[in-house]
Amino acid sequence: MKLGIISSILDGWTYEEMIDEISRIGYECVEVACWPQGKAERKYGGVSHIDVNNLDEEKKEHILSYAAEHGVTISALAYYPNTMDGNPDKRKASIEHLYKVIDAASFLGIDLVTTFIGRVTELPVEDNLEIFAEVWPPIIKYAASKGVRIGIENCPMLFDRTNWPGGQNLFTSPVLWRKMFEIIPDRNFGINFDPSHFVWQQMDYIAPIYEFKDRIFHVHFKDIKLYPEKLKECGVMAYPLDYMDPKIPGYGDVEWKRFVSALTDIRYDGFACVEVEDRAFEGSKEKIIDSLKQSYKYMRALVI
Repeated sequence: MKLGIISSILDGWTYEEMIDEISRIGYECVEVACWPQGKAERKYGGVSHIDVNNLDEEKKEHILSYAAEHGVTISALAYYPNTMDGNPDKRKASIEHLYKVIDAASFLGIDLVTTFIGRVTELPVEDNLEIFAEVWPPIIKYAASKGVRIGIENCPMLFDRTNWPGGQNLFTSPVLWRKMFEIIPDRNFGINFDPSHFVWQQMDYIAPIYEFKDRIFHVHFKDIKLYPEKLKECGVMAYPLDYMDPKIPGYGDVEWKRFVSALTDIRYDGFACVEVEDRAFEGSKEKIIDSLKQSYKYMRALVI
């Protein structure tokens, strides 16, 4: 396994500054955020360290050589929008940019794009599966034609009132994964697995590693801290942020030794990127760097 980060925590940093810092800390890879330039959609969304709209041979050479010179591999190009937004204009814009990210990955010789499936928040699962069957097969086939795999993160994108009641990503559980892999059996369609999202949903995050071992294209190392006393008072029907918080690895409830051990069981030798969304490490550049250093120190003991 190669240990890295997703670059979205380094908002406002240039590509070179980002590579410099993660290389200094010791990370081996980076999942590079590629949102549309200057179009922040949400917290941690809207960050762009590679402008996929303005690539040419000279920029390609610089991007790849700068990373290589610093001992860093680009694990994937990352863009996490709602590609099934109920607003047709937003859906169209998200899909159009996703195609550009796929093109950029192919041009750069990077074989993976990480993203979300999306969801019409107000519609039930059954209706969303029908929309998925219309929206996603052409995207997956296009990616295959470009030699690119698509890794879907399992974050429900359900946190507060802005994405209530159904969240903004359908790809949330093994039950739904099975259905979506039946609809799209293509082998370039897989998972960017983040165990933290299963913790707050009170799901098993170990068994799916074995069942879906051939579909795990990428891994996120993010933790979640549950507050049992809050959960007892508000219940699982409350906004999730009412009873949990995202944390850096080791500061929450994921049993990382078990998780990494299971990955070694299936001989996973791909990329595993720390995702920092810990509010305790916000507010300054120094705190962000501290979060990356601490995450590296903790996970380096497990990822050898």
